[in-house]
Amino acid sequence: MIRYNLRIIFANKFIWFLIAALAFFLFFAIQTVYNGGSLSEDVVYELLIFPGILLIFYPSVFGIQNDDDSRMLEILFGIPNYRYKVWLVRLIMIYTLVFIIIVLFSALASVLLYRVSLMEMSYQLMYPIIFLGSMSFMFSTVVKNGNGTAVTMVLIGVALLILQDVMEHTQWNPFLNPFNIPNNLNEVIWAGIIRKNRIFMGIGTLVFVLYGLFNLQKREKFV
Repeated sequence: MIRYNLRIIFANKFIWFLIAALAFFLFFAIQTVYNGGSLSEDVVYELLIFPGILLIFYPSVFGIQNDDDSRMLEILFGIPNYRYKVWLVRLIMIYTLVFIIIVLFSALASVLLYRVSLMEMSYQLMYPIIFLGSMSFMFSTVVKNGNGTAVTMVLIGVALLILQDVMEHTQWNPFLNPFNIPNNLNEVIWAGIIRKNRIFMGIGTLVFVLYGLFNLQKREKFV
């Protein structure tokens, strides 16, 4: 059952996102070393966060559409309350697989660039990855089209990047780098900001998932 669900979720296109994520990481890692940039945990975090977002992008954005294309949507809506359990399990499977890949990417970065704690680095990276993945899932239940959801998430991503100067070291920044401590900030205060940021993203993730599952009640809008 796990293999069948993974086949539907990731279809045949996820491999291209995986290759793109690896290529992106290797390209910028080589460029960083070639330019003589200083290597540290915060640099590794910055190099891995975008590949992580690429990994979560396809299964969370196109999941509903993949169900529709494989004729699974009609079956799921034909069994009362079953669709909630299926998609909750699928989200857990998606996040687990992405976490495993992120651990492997962190191990690669630890060998090629700078030695990091694999579990700590992967754990911190999963906060923005799960946050944006859950947001994508929620919008996919609202837009009900993979391409439309992709455009929506790209626009949100661009808006967040534009606001980086304003939110850079605040608890509201989804891309906040916990390893990049500002020079003029006390470590205790910085730890408090990180903790509030993780709480904010944790609550946001929960809201996105629950709202997405709630939207799946509206059968007539999907089938």
